[in-house]
Amino acid sequence: MRDVTTAQPLDVQPTPLALLLLGREADPRSERGVECPGDLPAPSDPDLVARARAAKEKLGDKVFVLGHHYQRDEVIEFADVTGDSFKLARDAAARPDAEYIVFCGVHFMAESADILTGDAQQVVLPDLAAGCSMADMATAEQVAECWEVLTEAGVADATVPVSYMNSSADIKAFTGRHGGTICTSSNARRALEWAFQQGQKVLFLPDQHLGRNTAVRDMGMSLEDCVVYNPHKPNGGLTPEQLRAATMILWRGHCSVHGRFSLDSVNDVRERIPGVNVLVHPECKHEVVAAADHVGSTEHIIKALEAAPAGSKWAIGTELNLVRRLANRFADQDKEIVFLDKTVCFCSTMNRIDLPHLVWALESLAAGKVVNRIQVDKETEHFAKLALERMLALP
Repeated sequence: MRDVTTAQPLDVQPTPLALLLLGREADPRSERGVECPGDLPAPSDPDLVARARAAKEKLGDKVFVLGHHYQRDEVIEFADVTGDSFKLARDAAARPDAEYIVFCGVHFMAESADILTGDAQQVVLPDLAAGCSMADMATAEQVAECWEVLTEAGVADATVPVSYMNSSADIKAFTGRHGGTICTSSNARRALEWAFQQGQKVLFLPDQHLGRNTAVRDMGMSLEDCVVYNPHKPNGGLTPEQLRAATMILWRGHCSVHGRFSLDSVNDVRERIPGVNVLVHPECKHEVVAAADHVGSTEHIIKALEAAPAGSKWAIGTELNLVRRLANRFADQDKEIVFLDKTVCFCSTMNRIDLPHLVWALESLAAGKVVNRIQVDKETEHFAKLALERMLALP
């Protein structure tokens, strides 16, 4: 038998991927990540909470901390307001006296906040590696190529782009340039109704599931009215005839969290919990949405559980941090709230915003050093704001 006490250590170096998964490196090509300059406090530091409080108190009204619903509890504790991405961006715009906006969310959310806030305000993202896999599934180059395909097929002039809030500033700007609008998961139907008053077709970016669910479930279209444009295939994998016949041209993108839920998840939870209400986000697959009892945005999910009667049972298909927080919140009201799937499913990039990164950002600001500032260039901001303003003007 080998003597393990005398075995020599293996000369193995961690790969870049391993370091990325450990949170010790970042990949600028996939999640907009860069290395944070300076040292972060250790995650096990018992003084982190006190340090966050002290830095925030020192900054006073100069800082406004936004916390997305999917953030960890340890981060939400220090948020001045919580909400979904668009609500938080509007909340930041409503605080023009706040010099620093610390956005505890992901990159596209911080971009939206920078677009909607004043020039004198500076938006900070505590970890620049907190990207969004869905937003990164549609790049400006890919979408420009798609528009060329639509032009060659003779349908671009009849097509109105509608982009989900969960998209980069570049995609929002493309939408603005081409007469389109932005939508959220709660006003997607209104956005599509407006778009069909402007043209005959919609290019829906970047989440195919929200586009399909809104068109089919909410507006009565058929699945045959929808085609999926795959940016990784020549001409999106579609023929000119398919593009001309389609009403909804869906971008091949999805949410890595909501896309995990399956019809088996719904069937399984109904077997395990008789009488359960299944409530899912519209970013879920069409078959999951069709099998659910209720469908709605993050804010809708929260309000539905607030209004639910005591003793009711709920299986929620959205990010686990929020589901767990809601289960704890309503436990004393005898509301049983469970995660729809048996598999734990956090948003990995959202969870990169942790207490060490938040403390580092706040302490840096308190010391007069702005770190991880998110700035959208003026031209992109102009056209992205056009698209956002069209959404704000929706009836």
